Amino acid sequence: MRVIGVIPARYASSRFEGKALALLGGRPVVEHVYERACQARKLDEIFIATDDARIAEAVESFGGRSVMTSSKHASGTDRVAEAVRELDVEVVVNIQGDEPFISPRTIDQTIEPFESERDLEMTTLMRPIAEESELRDPNIVKVVVDLEGYALYFSRSLVPHPRRQAPYRAQQHIGLYAYRKAFLLHFSSLPAGELEQTEALEQLRALENGHRIRVIEAEDYSGIGIDTPEDLSRAEKLLGERS
Repeated sequence: MRVIGVIPARYASSRFEGKALALLGGRPVVEHVYERACQARKLDEIFIATDDARIAEAVESFGGRSVMTSSKHASGTDRVAEAVRELDVEVVVNIQGDEPFISPRTIDQTIEPFESERDLEMTTLMRPIAEESELRDPNIVKVVVDLEGYALYFSRSLVPHPRRQAPYRAQQHIGLYAYRKAFLLHFSSLPAGELEQTEALEQLRALENGHRIRVIEAEDYSGIGIDTPEDLSRAEKLLGERS
């Protein structure tokens, strides 16, 4: 089974323009992501899909591989789909370009179910929410799964709602995805549905169209998404602590 990891990276981020090239420990954020992905054991190949020559040049300078894609894509998933359309690959992992501390183990976890489940179309990850402040933070996406580990719903609201004081553990969705290539191309061709547009969560498009998403509990996740300059400052502090 051939597996490719693709890191979508664009320059024109609405909240933090040029964040892929923002320096973290003296190196671009996207370089950190690439190096972490290279440590995953189940990826046969890794490259960065971008629409900006500055990012492509930076990738080449640190020895990575880049692929130029259209600047008209509405999402990273569409960019990944274009990048792999003509490639001979069975499974594609969409690795967020703003997660400089992504665990190589979590990347492998998204791939492992495909090795034994031939009908599986898509996987992603979750982790228990430990901080009370995160429960009602709309930037922390929650996921509810069924007894077989498939997603029932993703939301920026707190789900399930604790109407009764029964023990439960709300789960945070981690935005790392693996797809069967054929499904990725199909998914990218579907129009955005009402739920996706309401919550601004792309993965709801799969559920709205009757597809199943396997959700795996991450064994090792300590990521920080770089969405703002403030996030970059937090990441710089964490990098210093780890060093």
